[in-house]
Amino acid sequence: MLQTVFARAQETQKQNHKIVDEKAVELVSRLDYDFSLAEKDKTMSSGVIARTLVLDRMVNEYLNEHPGAVVINLGCGLDTRCYRMQGYSHWYNLDLPEVMALREKLLPEEGVITQIADSAMETYWASCIAADGKPVLVILEGLTMYLTEPDVKQIFAIIAAHFPNVTVFVETMTPFIVKAVKEKSIEGSHAKFSWGVKDGRTLAALLPGFAFAEEHSLVEGMEIIAPVYRVIGKIPTVRNLSNKIIVLKGMRGHI
Repeated sequence: MLQTVFARAQETQKQNHKIVDEKAVELVSRLDYDFSLAEKDKTMSSGVIARTLVLDRMVNEYLNEHPGAVVINLGCGLDTRCYRMQGYSHWYNLDLPEVMALREKLLPEEGVITQIADSAMETYWASCIAADGKPVLVILEGLTMYLTEPDVKQIFAIIAAHFPNVTVFVETMTPFIVKAVKEKSIEGSHAKFSWGVKDGRTLAALLPGFAFAEEHSLVEGMEIIAPVYRVIGKIPTVRNLSNKIIVLKGMRGHI
């Protein structure tokens, strides 16, 4: 959680920055934390910025097409996208109680932004959200790779049961990367990659009530960060091994 906000703050302060996240800069300036490992972990930082570029674009496009939509950010950590986006009627940020206790101190929110302290695998959070027939966008960013397949199925079952007109943007990692890669900056914590899926169609096949719509490789973000990816990103293996943002549609509201 802290490493990702640091990556966004660090990128914002570069002269040739690819994103602007002033909230992240503000947060890092207020945190008494040793970010030296994150500062050295260039792979992690690049991945965070690539993901931010891709997801910011996708969320912005969704809100332009669905003005007044409700947005739910599951496993939000210290994400600040709600401050960069416009056009939603309400934005819900959800994470575990200990995470939300910290977020409440650093990012007190009210009005059209609501905090919910709960596990994404419990049903309480869904009952707190009043969609009132509006289209719903659910974002799962940087979460599924730390879960198990039953966990992921449980989250999607809750979404399907409560929100008929729903679109989900979910970041996934391939099984090969789950097994082969460790992030230096999180080795000291107890977080580790535990689950991956080949592609969007494979994921949709696991989830009753959802249909595959499209997917975006984080190579799309890397092409902005490092132009060399405009060439190597065309290599199928590179695109296939990169994390993906998969778009799934709830079939109850998209018939």
